[in-house]
Amino acid sequence: MKSELIIEKMKNHTPSILGNQALTQYSILLPLITIDGELHLLFEVRSLHMRRQPGEICFPGGKVDARDKMAQAAAIRETKEELGIYDQDIEHVFPFDYMISPFGMMVSTYVGFLNCDESCIQSNPDEVEEVFTVPLAFFKESEPQIHYVNFEVKPQDDFPFDLIANGEDYQWQTRQMEEYFYIYEGRVIWGLTARVLNAFVEMIR
Repeated sequence: MKSELIIEKMKNHTPSILGNQALTQYSILLPLITIDGELHLLFEVRSLHMRRQPGEICFPGGKVDARDKMAQAAAIRETKEELGIYDQDIEHVFPFDYMISPFGMMVSTYVGFLNCDESCIQSNPDEVEEVFTVPLAFFKESEPQIHYVNFEVKPQDDFPFDLIANGEDYQWQTRQMEEYFYIYEGRVIWGLTARVLNAFVEMIR
């Protein structure tokens, strides 16, 4: 292969995350809603009938699929479907950050404003057990509890130790992940939702 061809390919290459083709793409929206003149964040409690994470607290969102032109469209679509609202009920949607989960997901996050009051929300019972809101000021004034999860490296029985330096004595790097917990009026917000929430709160402080 000639160097000119590699140079041309590099000129046209847009950097991305290595291995992103193997990641499942998800998109979520952090919905802000005004209640009695004060900004609140809206959360969902996942339906108790759902196969994955029933009863957990989350933001609206879901998997990006073929009908979505981009991740933002998926976040808006899922929010409308889950909350039973319409295009005119969501405004000022902005991209926030994206994250890679340890479980093979790339999650794009967005912040948007609901242009209606709570009465316009008719949540889908197949996906949403209930919705509730928390004053944004609570998160700005409250630090989350932080606990830690350790990830252990455990090669499979047929791992080729003979092909790597130090063989079975190889010193694998271990990983410790922070888990954030916010507790509001008996409700526990944790996991990916709390991680994204904490990043957003740190940005607006």
